[in-house]
Amino acid sequence: MDKEILYRTVEEKASVITTVSDRIWEYAELSMMEVKSAAEYVAVLKAEGFAVQENLCGIATAFSGSYGSGRPVIGFLGEFDALSGLSQMHSVVHPQAITEGGCGHGCGHNLLGAGSLGAAIAVKKAIEAGHLSGTVVFYGCPGEEGCAGKTFMARDGMFRDLDAALTWHPGDTNEITIGSNAASIQMEYHFSGTAAHAADDPWNGRSALDAAELMNVGVQFLREHMKPKESVHYSFTDAGGVSPNVVQPTANLVYMIRGENVRTAKALAQRVDDIAKGAALMTGTTVTSHQIDGTANTLSNGVLEQLLHDNMVSAPLPEYTQEEILFARRMKATFAPSPLPGLLTNEDPRLRKAVIQKTEHGRKAINNFVFPYIPSYKFSPGSTDVGDVSWLTPTAQFTAVTWPSGSPGHSWQNVSCGRTSLAHKGMLFAAKTLAATAADLMENPELLAQVREEFDITAAEGYDCPIGPEVVPVIG
Repeated sequence: MDKEILYRTVEEKASVITTVSDRIWEYAELSMMEVKSAAEYVAVLKAEGFAVQENLCGIATAFSGSYGSGRPVIGFLGEFDALSGLSQMHSVVHPQAITEGGCGHGCGHNLLGAGSLGAAIAVKKAIEAGHLSGTVVFYGCPGEEGCAGKTFMARDGMFRDLDAALTWHPGDTNEITIGSNAASIQMEYHFSGTAAHAADDPWNGRSALDAAELMNVGVQFLREHMKPKESVHYSFTDAGGVSPNVVQPTANLVYMIRGENVRTAKALAQRVDDIAKGAALMTGTTVTSHQIDGTANTLSNGVLEQLLHDNMVSAPLPEYTQEEILFARRMKATFAPSPLPGLLTNEDPRLRKAVIQKTEHGRKAINNFVFPYIPSYKFSPGSTDVGDVSWLTPTAQFTAVTWPSGSPGHSWQNVSCGRTSLAHKGMLFAAKTLAATAADLMENPELLAQVREEFDITAAEGYDCPIGPEVVPVIG
């Protein structure tokens, strides 16, 4: 079909898409608490003629909207949860909280979900008009930041019937996301001891805080024996109280344990478990643990990535006003300077050129171009529940420019930018790219077969879900 039709639909629905994004930005709800956000999406999906299913996999804020019939079935992934402590006024170049200690969209999920929704609407209209045939599904996926909602959905079989899944992420470059990322296991450990007066009879006390601290020391010694692509992060969520003259009877720790894949992450988590048991044994306390969530490493699909890139190049890039460029420059001045990327002598010349290009354009206020797609393996130490989807169906994603060049992740700057015309333009560009890619998949069975053939090879060992059947989503 003429992809200009898809682009026009996105532009015609721009007010709907941006209104959704801005309202989600305003709601700024945490993981699994996105009640208003989910209701906003459901209302728009129904108004646009999608068949809506709510309470997917028993998750109150998970939903889907579908349209069409038969194959292929193309899914768009949407996220809409915010981050704690990032309340921020929009369109200003200085920190200014709306509510002290409140939440904000520092990762741009207000834009992410709305952009995917815009793509789903464009494809739906094309099916309705007879330009395309098949089924389009928009997935409302809650809790990416703090609960890995897609993992719970994947565990229960969601996404498996898709022919392909597409998504994007707000960022400071127009660029295909390549390679893989770490799998993760998030655990909580609760130590129980015996309270006592810390001066009069500490011998009768059993300090849970001692146990938690010893566990943490043990994990620090474990770091020497971790593989290069493994890592562990922690936080004390309960230190037993504020009185130093009391032997603390309780203490809680949360650990994020990452590995190159689910198997290695689980193995590392077992070693952390053993350290927790040892700490309890040393202090005469008891320890219980439960898994909060987990995510799988992402499977790359080169055929699908190339297709996304081709459509990024073909879609009309945003044009920026002098006011937007000035705003980006002023915002960029608030960023901490970052080191220039290094150039290894044995790098592929194309990679070397791309790094130089990124370095040069990193000095610009806005990266108003598409980075070249160079198939290669790149490992990210972070984690995403998009990885779980990628084990069940061919999946690809990209970033689109919604922030000034060099914008730091999870920052007040991103929150401020997230409700500006600069961000809206990048979101609409992402919607056009996603819709056009879905159209190619629906119209070209041979291309879809190539996508599936690659997936069948990379996913041959099967999905190893990082969470067990006993794990339930944590609210907040």
